[in-house]
Amino acid sequence: MSEWAPKRFWDEARASEVEGGFTVQLDGRPVRTPAKSALILPTNALADAIAAEWDAQVEKVDPTTMPCTRSANAAIDKVTPQHAEVVDMLAGYGATDLLCYRAEGPAALVARQAEAWDPLLDWARDSLNAPLQVTSGVLPTAQPKQSLDQLHRLVARNDPFSLVALHDLVSLSGSLIIGLATAAGKDDAEALWRASRIDESWQEEQWGEDSEATALAESKRNDFLHAVRFHGLVSQ
Repeated sequence: MSEWAPKRFWDEARASEVEGGFTVQLDGRPVRTPAKSALILPTNALADAIAAEWDAQVEKVDPTTMPCTRSANAAIDKVTPQHAEVVDMLAGYGATDLLCYRAEGPAALVARQAEAWDPLLDWARDSLNAPLQVTSGVLPTAQPKQSLDQLHRLVARNDPFSLVALHDLVSLSGSLIIGLATAAGKDDAEALWRASRIDESWQEEQWGEDSEATALAESKRNDFLHAVRFHGLVSQ
C-alpha cells in the first residue's frame, strides 16, 4: 500500500511580509506548521526559499524535498517551546568534544588529527575564549568550567532558527567547536565536514569502503550542508 500524501491544491506560493517577520502564502492563504502555528520567518531570504520548495511540488507534496520548510517547522514547533533544553543539550557536546580525543596511534593518523583539529581548538581558545584540553584515547578528560560556561553562553545566544541549524551542525559532526566554526564561517563547510570525518576516512583507507556506511555518510553530509545553507538564510 502506498503512503498517503496530500495533493497540491494551490496555484501560487509566494513569500510575503507580515507582522513580526515574513511568511509564505499559498494562493493568499498563509502556510502553518504541523502544530498549526503561524509560519513566521525571520528573513525574506528564508521565506523565498520555502516558497520555492512549495512551488516545486507537483502532484503530491513530498516533505523530503522541502528541507527548509522542515527546519523552519522544527524551529517554531519544537525548539521555541524548549529553547533552554536544546541549548543545554548542544552545549554539553563541549565536555566531550570530538576534537579533544586523539588516537594513540598510528603516527600518521595522530598527525592528520592534529593538522585538522589543532587550528580549530586554537580558534576556540583565541576567538571564543573557550580553551579545551586534549587527551589520547577514549577515557573522558575534565574540561575547564569557565570554558564550558562560555560555550553554553555562546550557544544560548542563538534564536530558535539559528539553533535548529546549529543542532544539525553539531550533532552530525560530533563537535560543538566544528558546529560553531561552521556557523561563524571560519572555514569552508566541506573542509569542516571532512575534519569531522577523519577517523572514518582513515578506517576506509585501511579496510576499504562499505557501501552502506558510504551511503549513510553521504546522507549526513547532505544534511550538514543543508544546515549550513539554512543558517545562511536565517542570517541574511
